Parts: sequence; C-alpha cells; structure tokens
Amino acid sequence: MSKVIESGDNLPHPPPLTPEQRKLISATVPILAEHGVTITSLFYKQMLEANPELRNVFSHSKQQLGLQAQALARAVYAYAANIEDLTPILPVVERIAHKHTSVHIVPSQYAIVGKHLLEAITQIVGADVFKGDLYNAWAAAYWNLAHIFIDRERQLYEAAQWVGWREFVVAKKVKESDEITSFYLKPKDGQPLEPYRPGQYISVQTFVPELGFNQSRQYSLSDTPNPEYFRISVKREPGIRAVASSGNADTTQSAHPGWISNLLHAKVHEGDTLEVAFPFGEFFLDASSAPVVLLSAGVGLTPLLAMLNTLVKDQGGLKREVSWVQAVRNARVHAFRDHIRFVRDAHPDRVRTLVFHSEPAADEVEGKDYDVRGRLDLDKVPRDLLRLDAKDAQYYVCGPEAFMADMIKGLKARGVDGGRIHAEVFGAGATPQ
Repeated sequence: MSKVIESGDNLPHPPPLTPEQRKLISATVPILAEHGVTITSLFYKQMLEANPELRNVFSHSKQQLGLQAQALARAVYAYAANIEDLTPILPVVERIAHKHTSVHIVPSQYAIVGKHLLEAITQIVGADVFKGDLYNAWAAAYWNLAHIFIDRERQLYEAAQWVGWREFVVAKKVKESDEITSFYLKPKDGQPLEPYRPGQYISVQTFVPELGFNQSRQYSLSDTPNPEYFRISVKREPGIRAVASSGNADTTQSAHPGWISNLLHAKVHEGDTLEVAFPFGEFFLDASSAPVVLLSAGVGLTPLLAMLNTLVKDQGGLKREVSWVQAVRNARVHAFRDHIRFVRDAHPDRVRTLVFHSEPAADEVEGKDYDVRGRLDLDKVPRDLLRLDAKDAQYYVCGPEAFMADMIKGLKARGVDGGRIHAEVFGAGATPQ
C-alpha cells in the first residue's frame, strides 16, 4: 500500500529563538491571558472564510460551541508561558500530533495557520504594538513549534499502514444499549489490517448533507486488534447549542444532535462505505506484566474494552491481573454487560469486576443487575480490587473530564504515583489533575 507523505521542506525554517526573543514572547503572556480566546476566535473565523476547504478538517460542532478557539487559546498561552522550557507542554504536543495525523493534517497547512494566527494577533493587539522585533519573535516561535509538530507527525505517518483516508465497508452494525451501537468496519480493498495499540482511536469521515462538507470524528477502537476489521462503539450524542460572539448561547440557532454520531446511528447501514484513518493516539495499554485497573464511566468504556479483550487473549503465557471498575446510569444504557460478565467468569483467577449504577431503574436488583448503587466512589471499591498493594499496578481512566479528574485525585490520595495513572483526553487539553 503506497504512502505519500508531504515533506514541508519548502516552509520557513527559522533558527532557535534567541534569549531576547524568548523574553519578548514571555512578555506577551498577560495579553494572551486576557485576549487569547478573542484572538483565536477571530483566527478561526478569518481562516475558514479564506480557506473554506478546511471546513472539512475542523469540527463544525466545536466551532459552534467555541471549543476549538478555547483549546487553541490555552495551547498558545501554554507555549508562551513555557517558552524557556517546553518540557511541561510536551505531553500535550504529543496528544495534538496524534490528533493531527488522524485527520491528515499536512505541513503546507501550517503556513495557512501561521498566516492567519499572526494576522489575528496583530488585529487584536494592534499593529502599532505587534510589529518589528515582537512580530518577528512570534513568527519565529510559531515556526519553531510548527516544525516540532511536523517532524513528529512525519514519524507517525511513516509508521502508519496508510496515510490519509481509506475506504471501509460497514460489515456489521450491532446495538449494544439504548445509546451505544457498534460498527464493524472492513477494508474495502480486502487487504489485512496491521495491529494497533489497544486504547487507540480511528477517525471516521463522511459527508454531512446538511452542512455541505465532510466531517470527521475520532472513535476509540473497542476490540482487540485483528487483521479483518476495526470495531468502534458509538454513543448517540445529545443536542448542542451554538455560542454567540458575546460568549452567551446563540438562541437564533436551535440545538442540534452530534452530527456524526447521529448520522452513524440513523443513516449508516450495513454495506455502506466510510472513510477511515489509520489508528493513532498516545493512550494505550502498556506492555508490562503489572496488574491493570480499568476505570470507566459512560462511553469511556470503549478504549478500556479493547484493553480488557487484549489482556485476556493468549499473550505468550503473560497473564496479568485485571480489575474492571465501571460506572453506568442503569441497565438500559449498560453496553457490553453480558460480555464483561463472560470475560470475568471465563478468567476468575485474574479478572475482577465492580459495576456502579448511578440511576438504577425500579426493577433493577443490587447484587444482580449491578454491584453498587450510586456514582463511582473509590471509597466503595475494595482495596484488593483496586490493586493498591501492587506498587507497579497501572491505572487507565476514561470518561467525562470531571470523572477522570475525580479518579486521578482519588488514586493519588491513596498513594498511587501519577506516572502509573493514564487518562484518555478528548481534545487538546491537559490531562485532568
């Protein structure tokens, strides 16, 4: 399978920043703190107006909600605030690089972004201020960071089985709960799939008639790697409401359900074709022999399910102990309940489970349909099931941001070193602390 990887050799390659340039960048931190979102909102507006083809790349929903402008503002601020030592932001850089490769960002697009970002800063800060040495420092800083991304993304593309989009056929569509449906995707060309790392995701792209352009979304792979198909398990997302320039809800636009998730649920059927990127993502199962604790809430179970299914496969005699701790509202939305029980019963010597139902139905029975009533509370998880005495145990957390922050805080309070806690972050933000 051939791969074409854009080089970026024709882009600007400024030298490393001088001490004077780093001081100028640092001096703009207060400006970014006050005007960052204004700058990035203007940036996206002008860039997409001038380059409408990029609407195929950026999430329409996140644009409407203002989430991409907020995420970019945080990233620019963090870059400026850490310009003397970029070490604290390198995990975020790695996460963004994976996101970029999953939607096929190419080096030439960095020139478009740089042009419009510098123009937006100039317009908001003022051409009488953002000029000369300050402008040149930021231009150099931008291209220094851009090449960090370009170089890392080239490495990811070179390691991938294919670059860009590949056609897959929906071989099977299975309803897992009232909210989640699984899609089994097979390559249209019939060529076998190379293995990915359990926990990673794919991007799925399709045309959205109501918008008039393509949209893509990332979905965690929910099964152990195999050469025949990818499986994603997609939650039907509720409505969103756009955000006006004032920052308030835009009441002129009605709430609209998640474009891609609802399109997949309602309009994509077995036999249909979707465009799929190679799997990427920096959240994946480690290769050690240490015990594993998988903590999920809601649809956050999907990457952890790929890990669980991989852990119970024959791995050359490696038999790691696994704890599955899950939070679900009730039985109606409890996807893969029977499968998890089957895995537990098939491996009673090393797989343990504990399931919380926060809103169980009246006919649900504690001890039968679920284990504990209420939200996932680490105080209600037995110490041995949480593997707290195993000082090498690895913890994988996925779910809503508040849930992940709560789990990470709770694990650290119980003596778990932060280096053993891994969380899946959807978007460009930092890992919840």
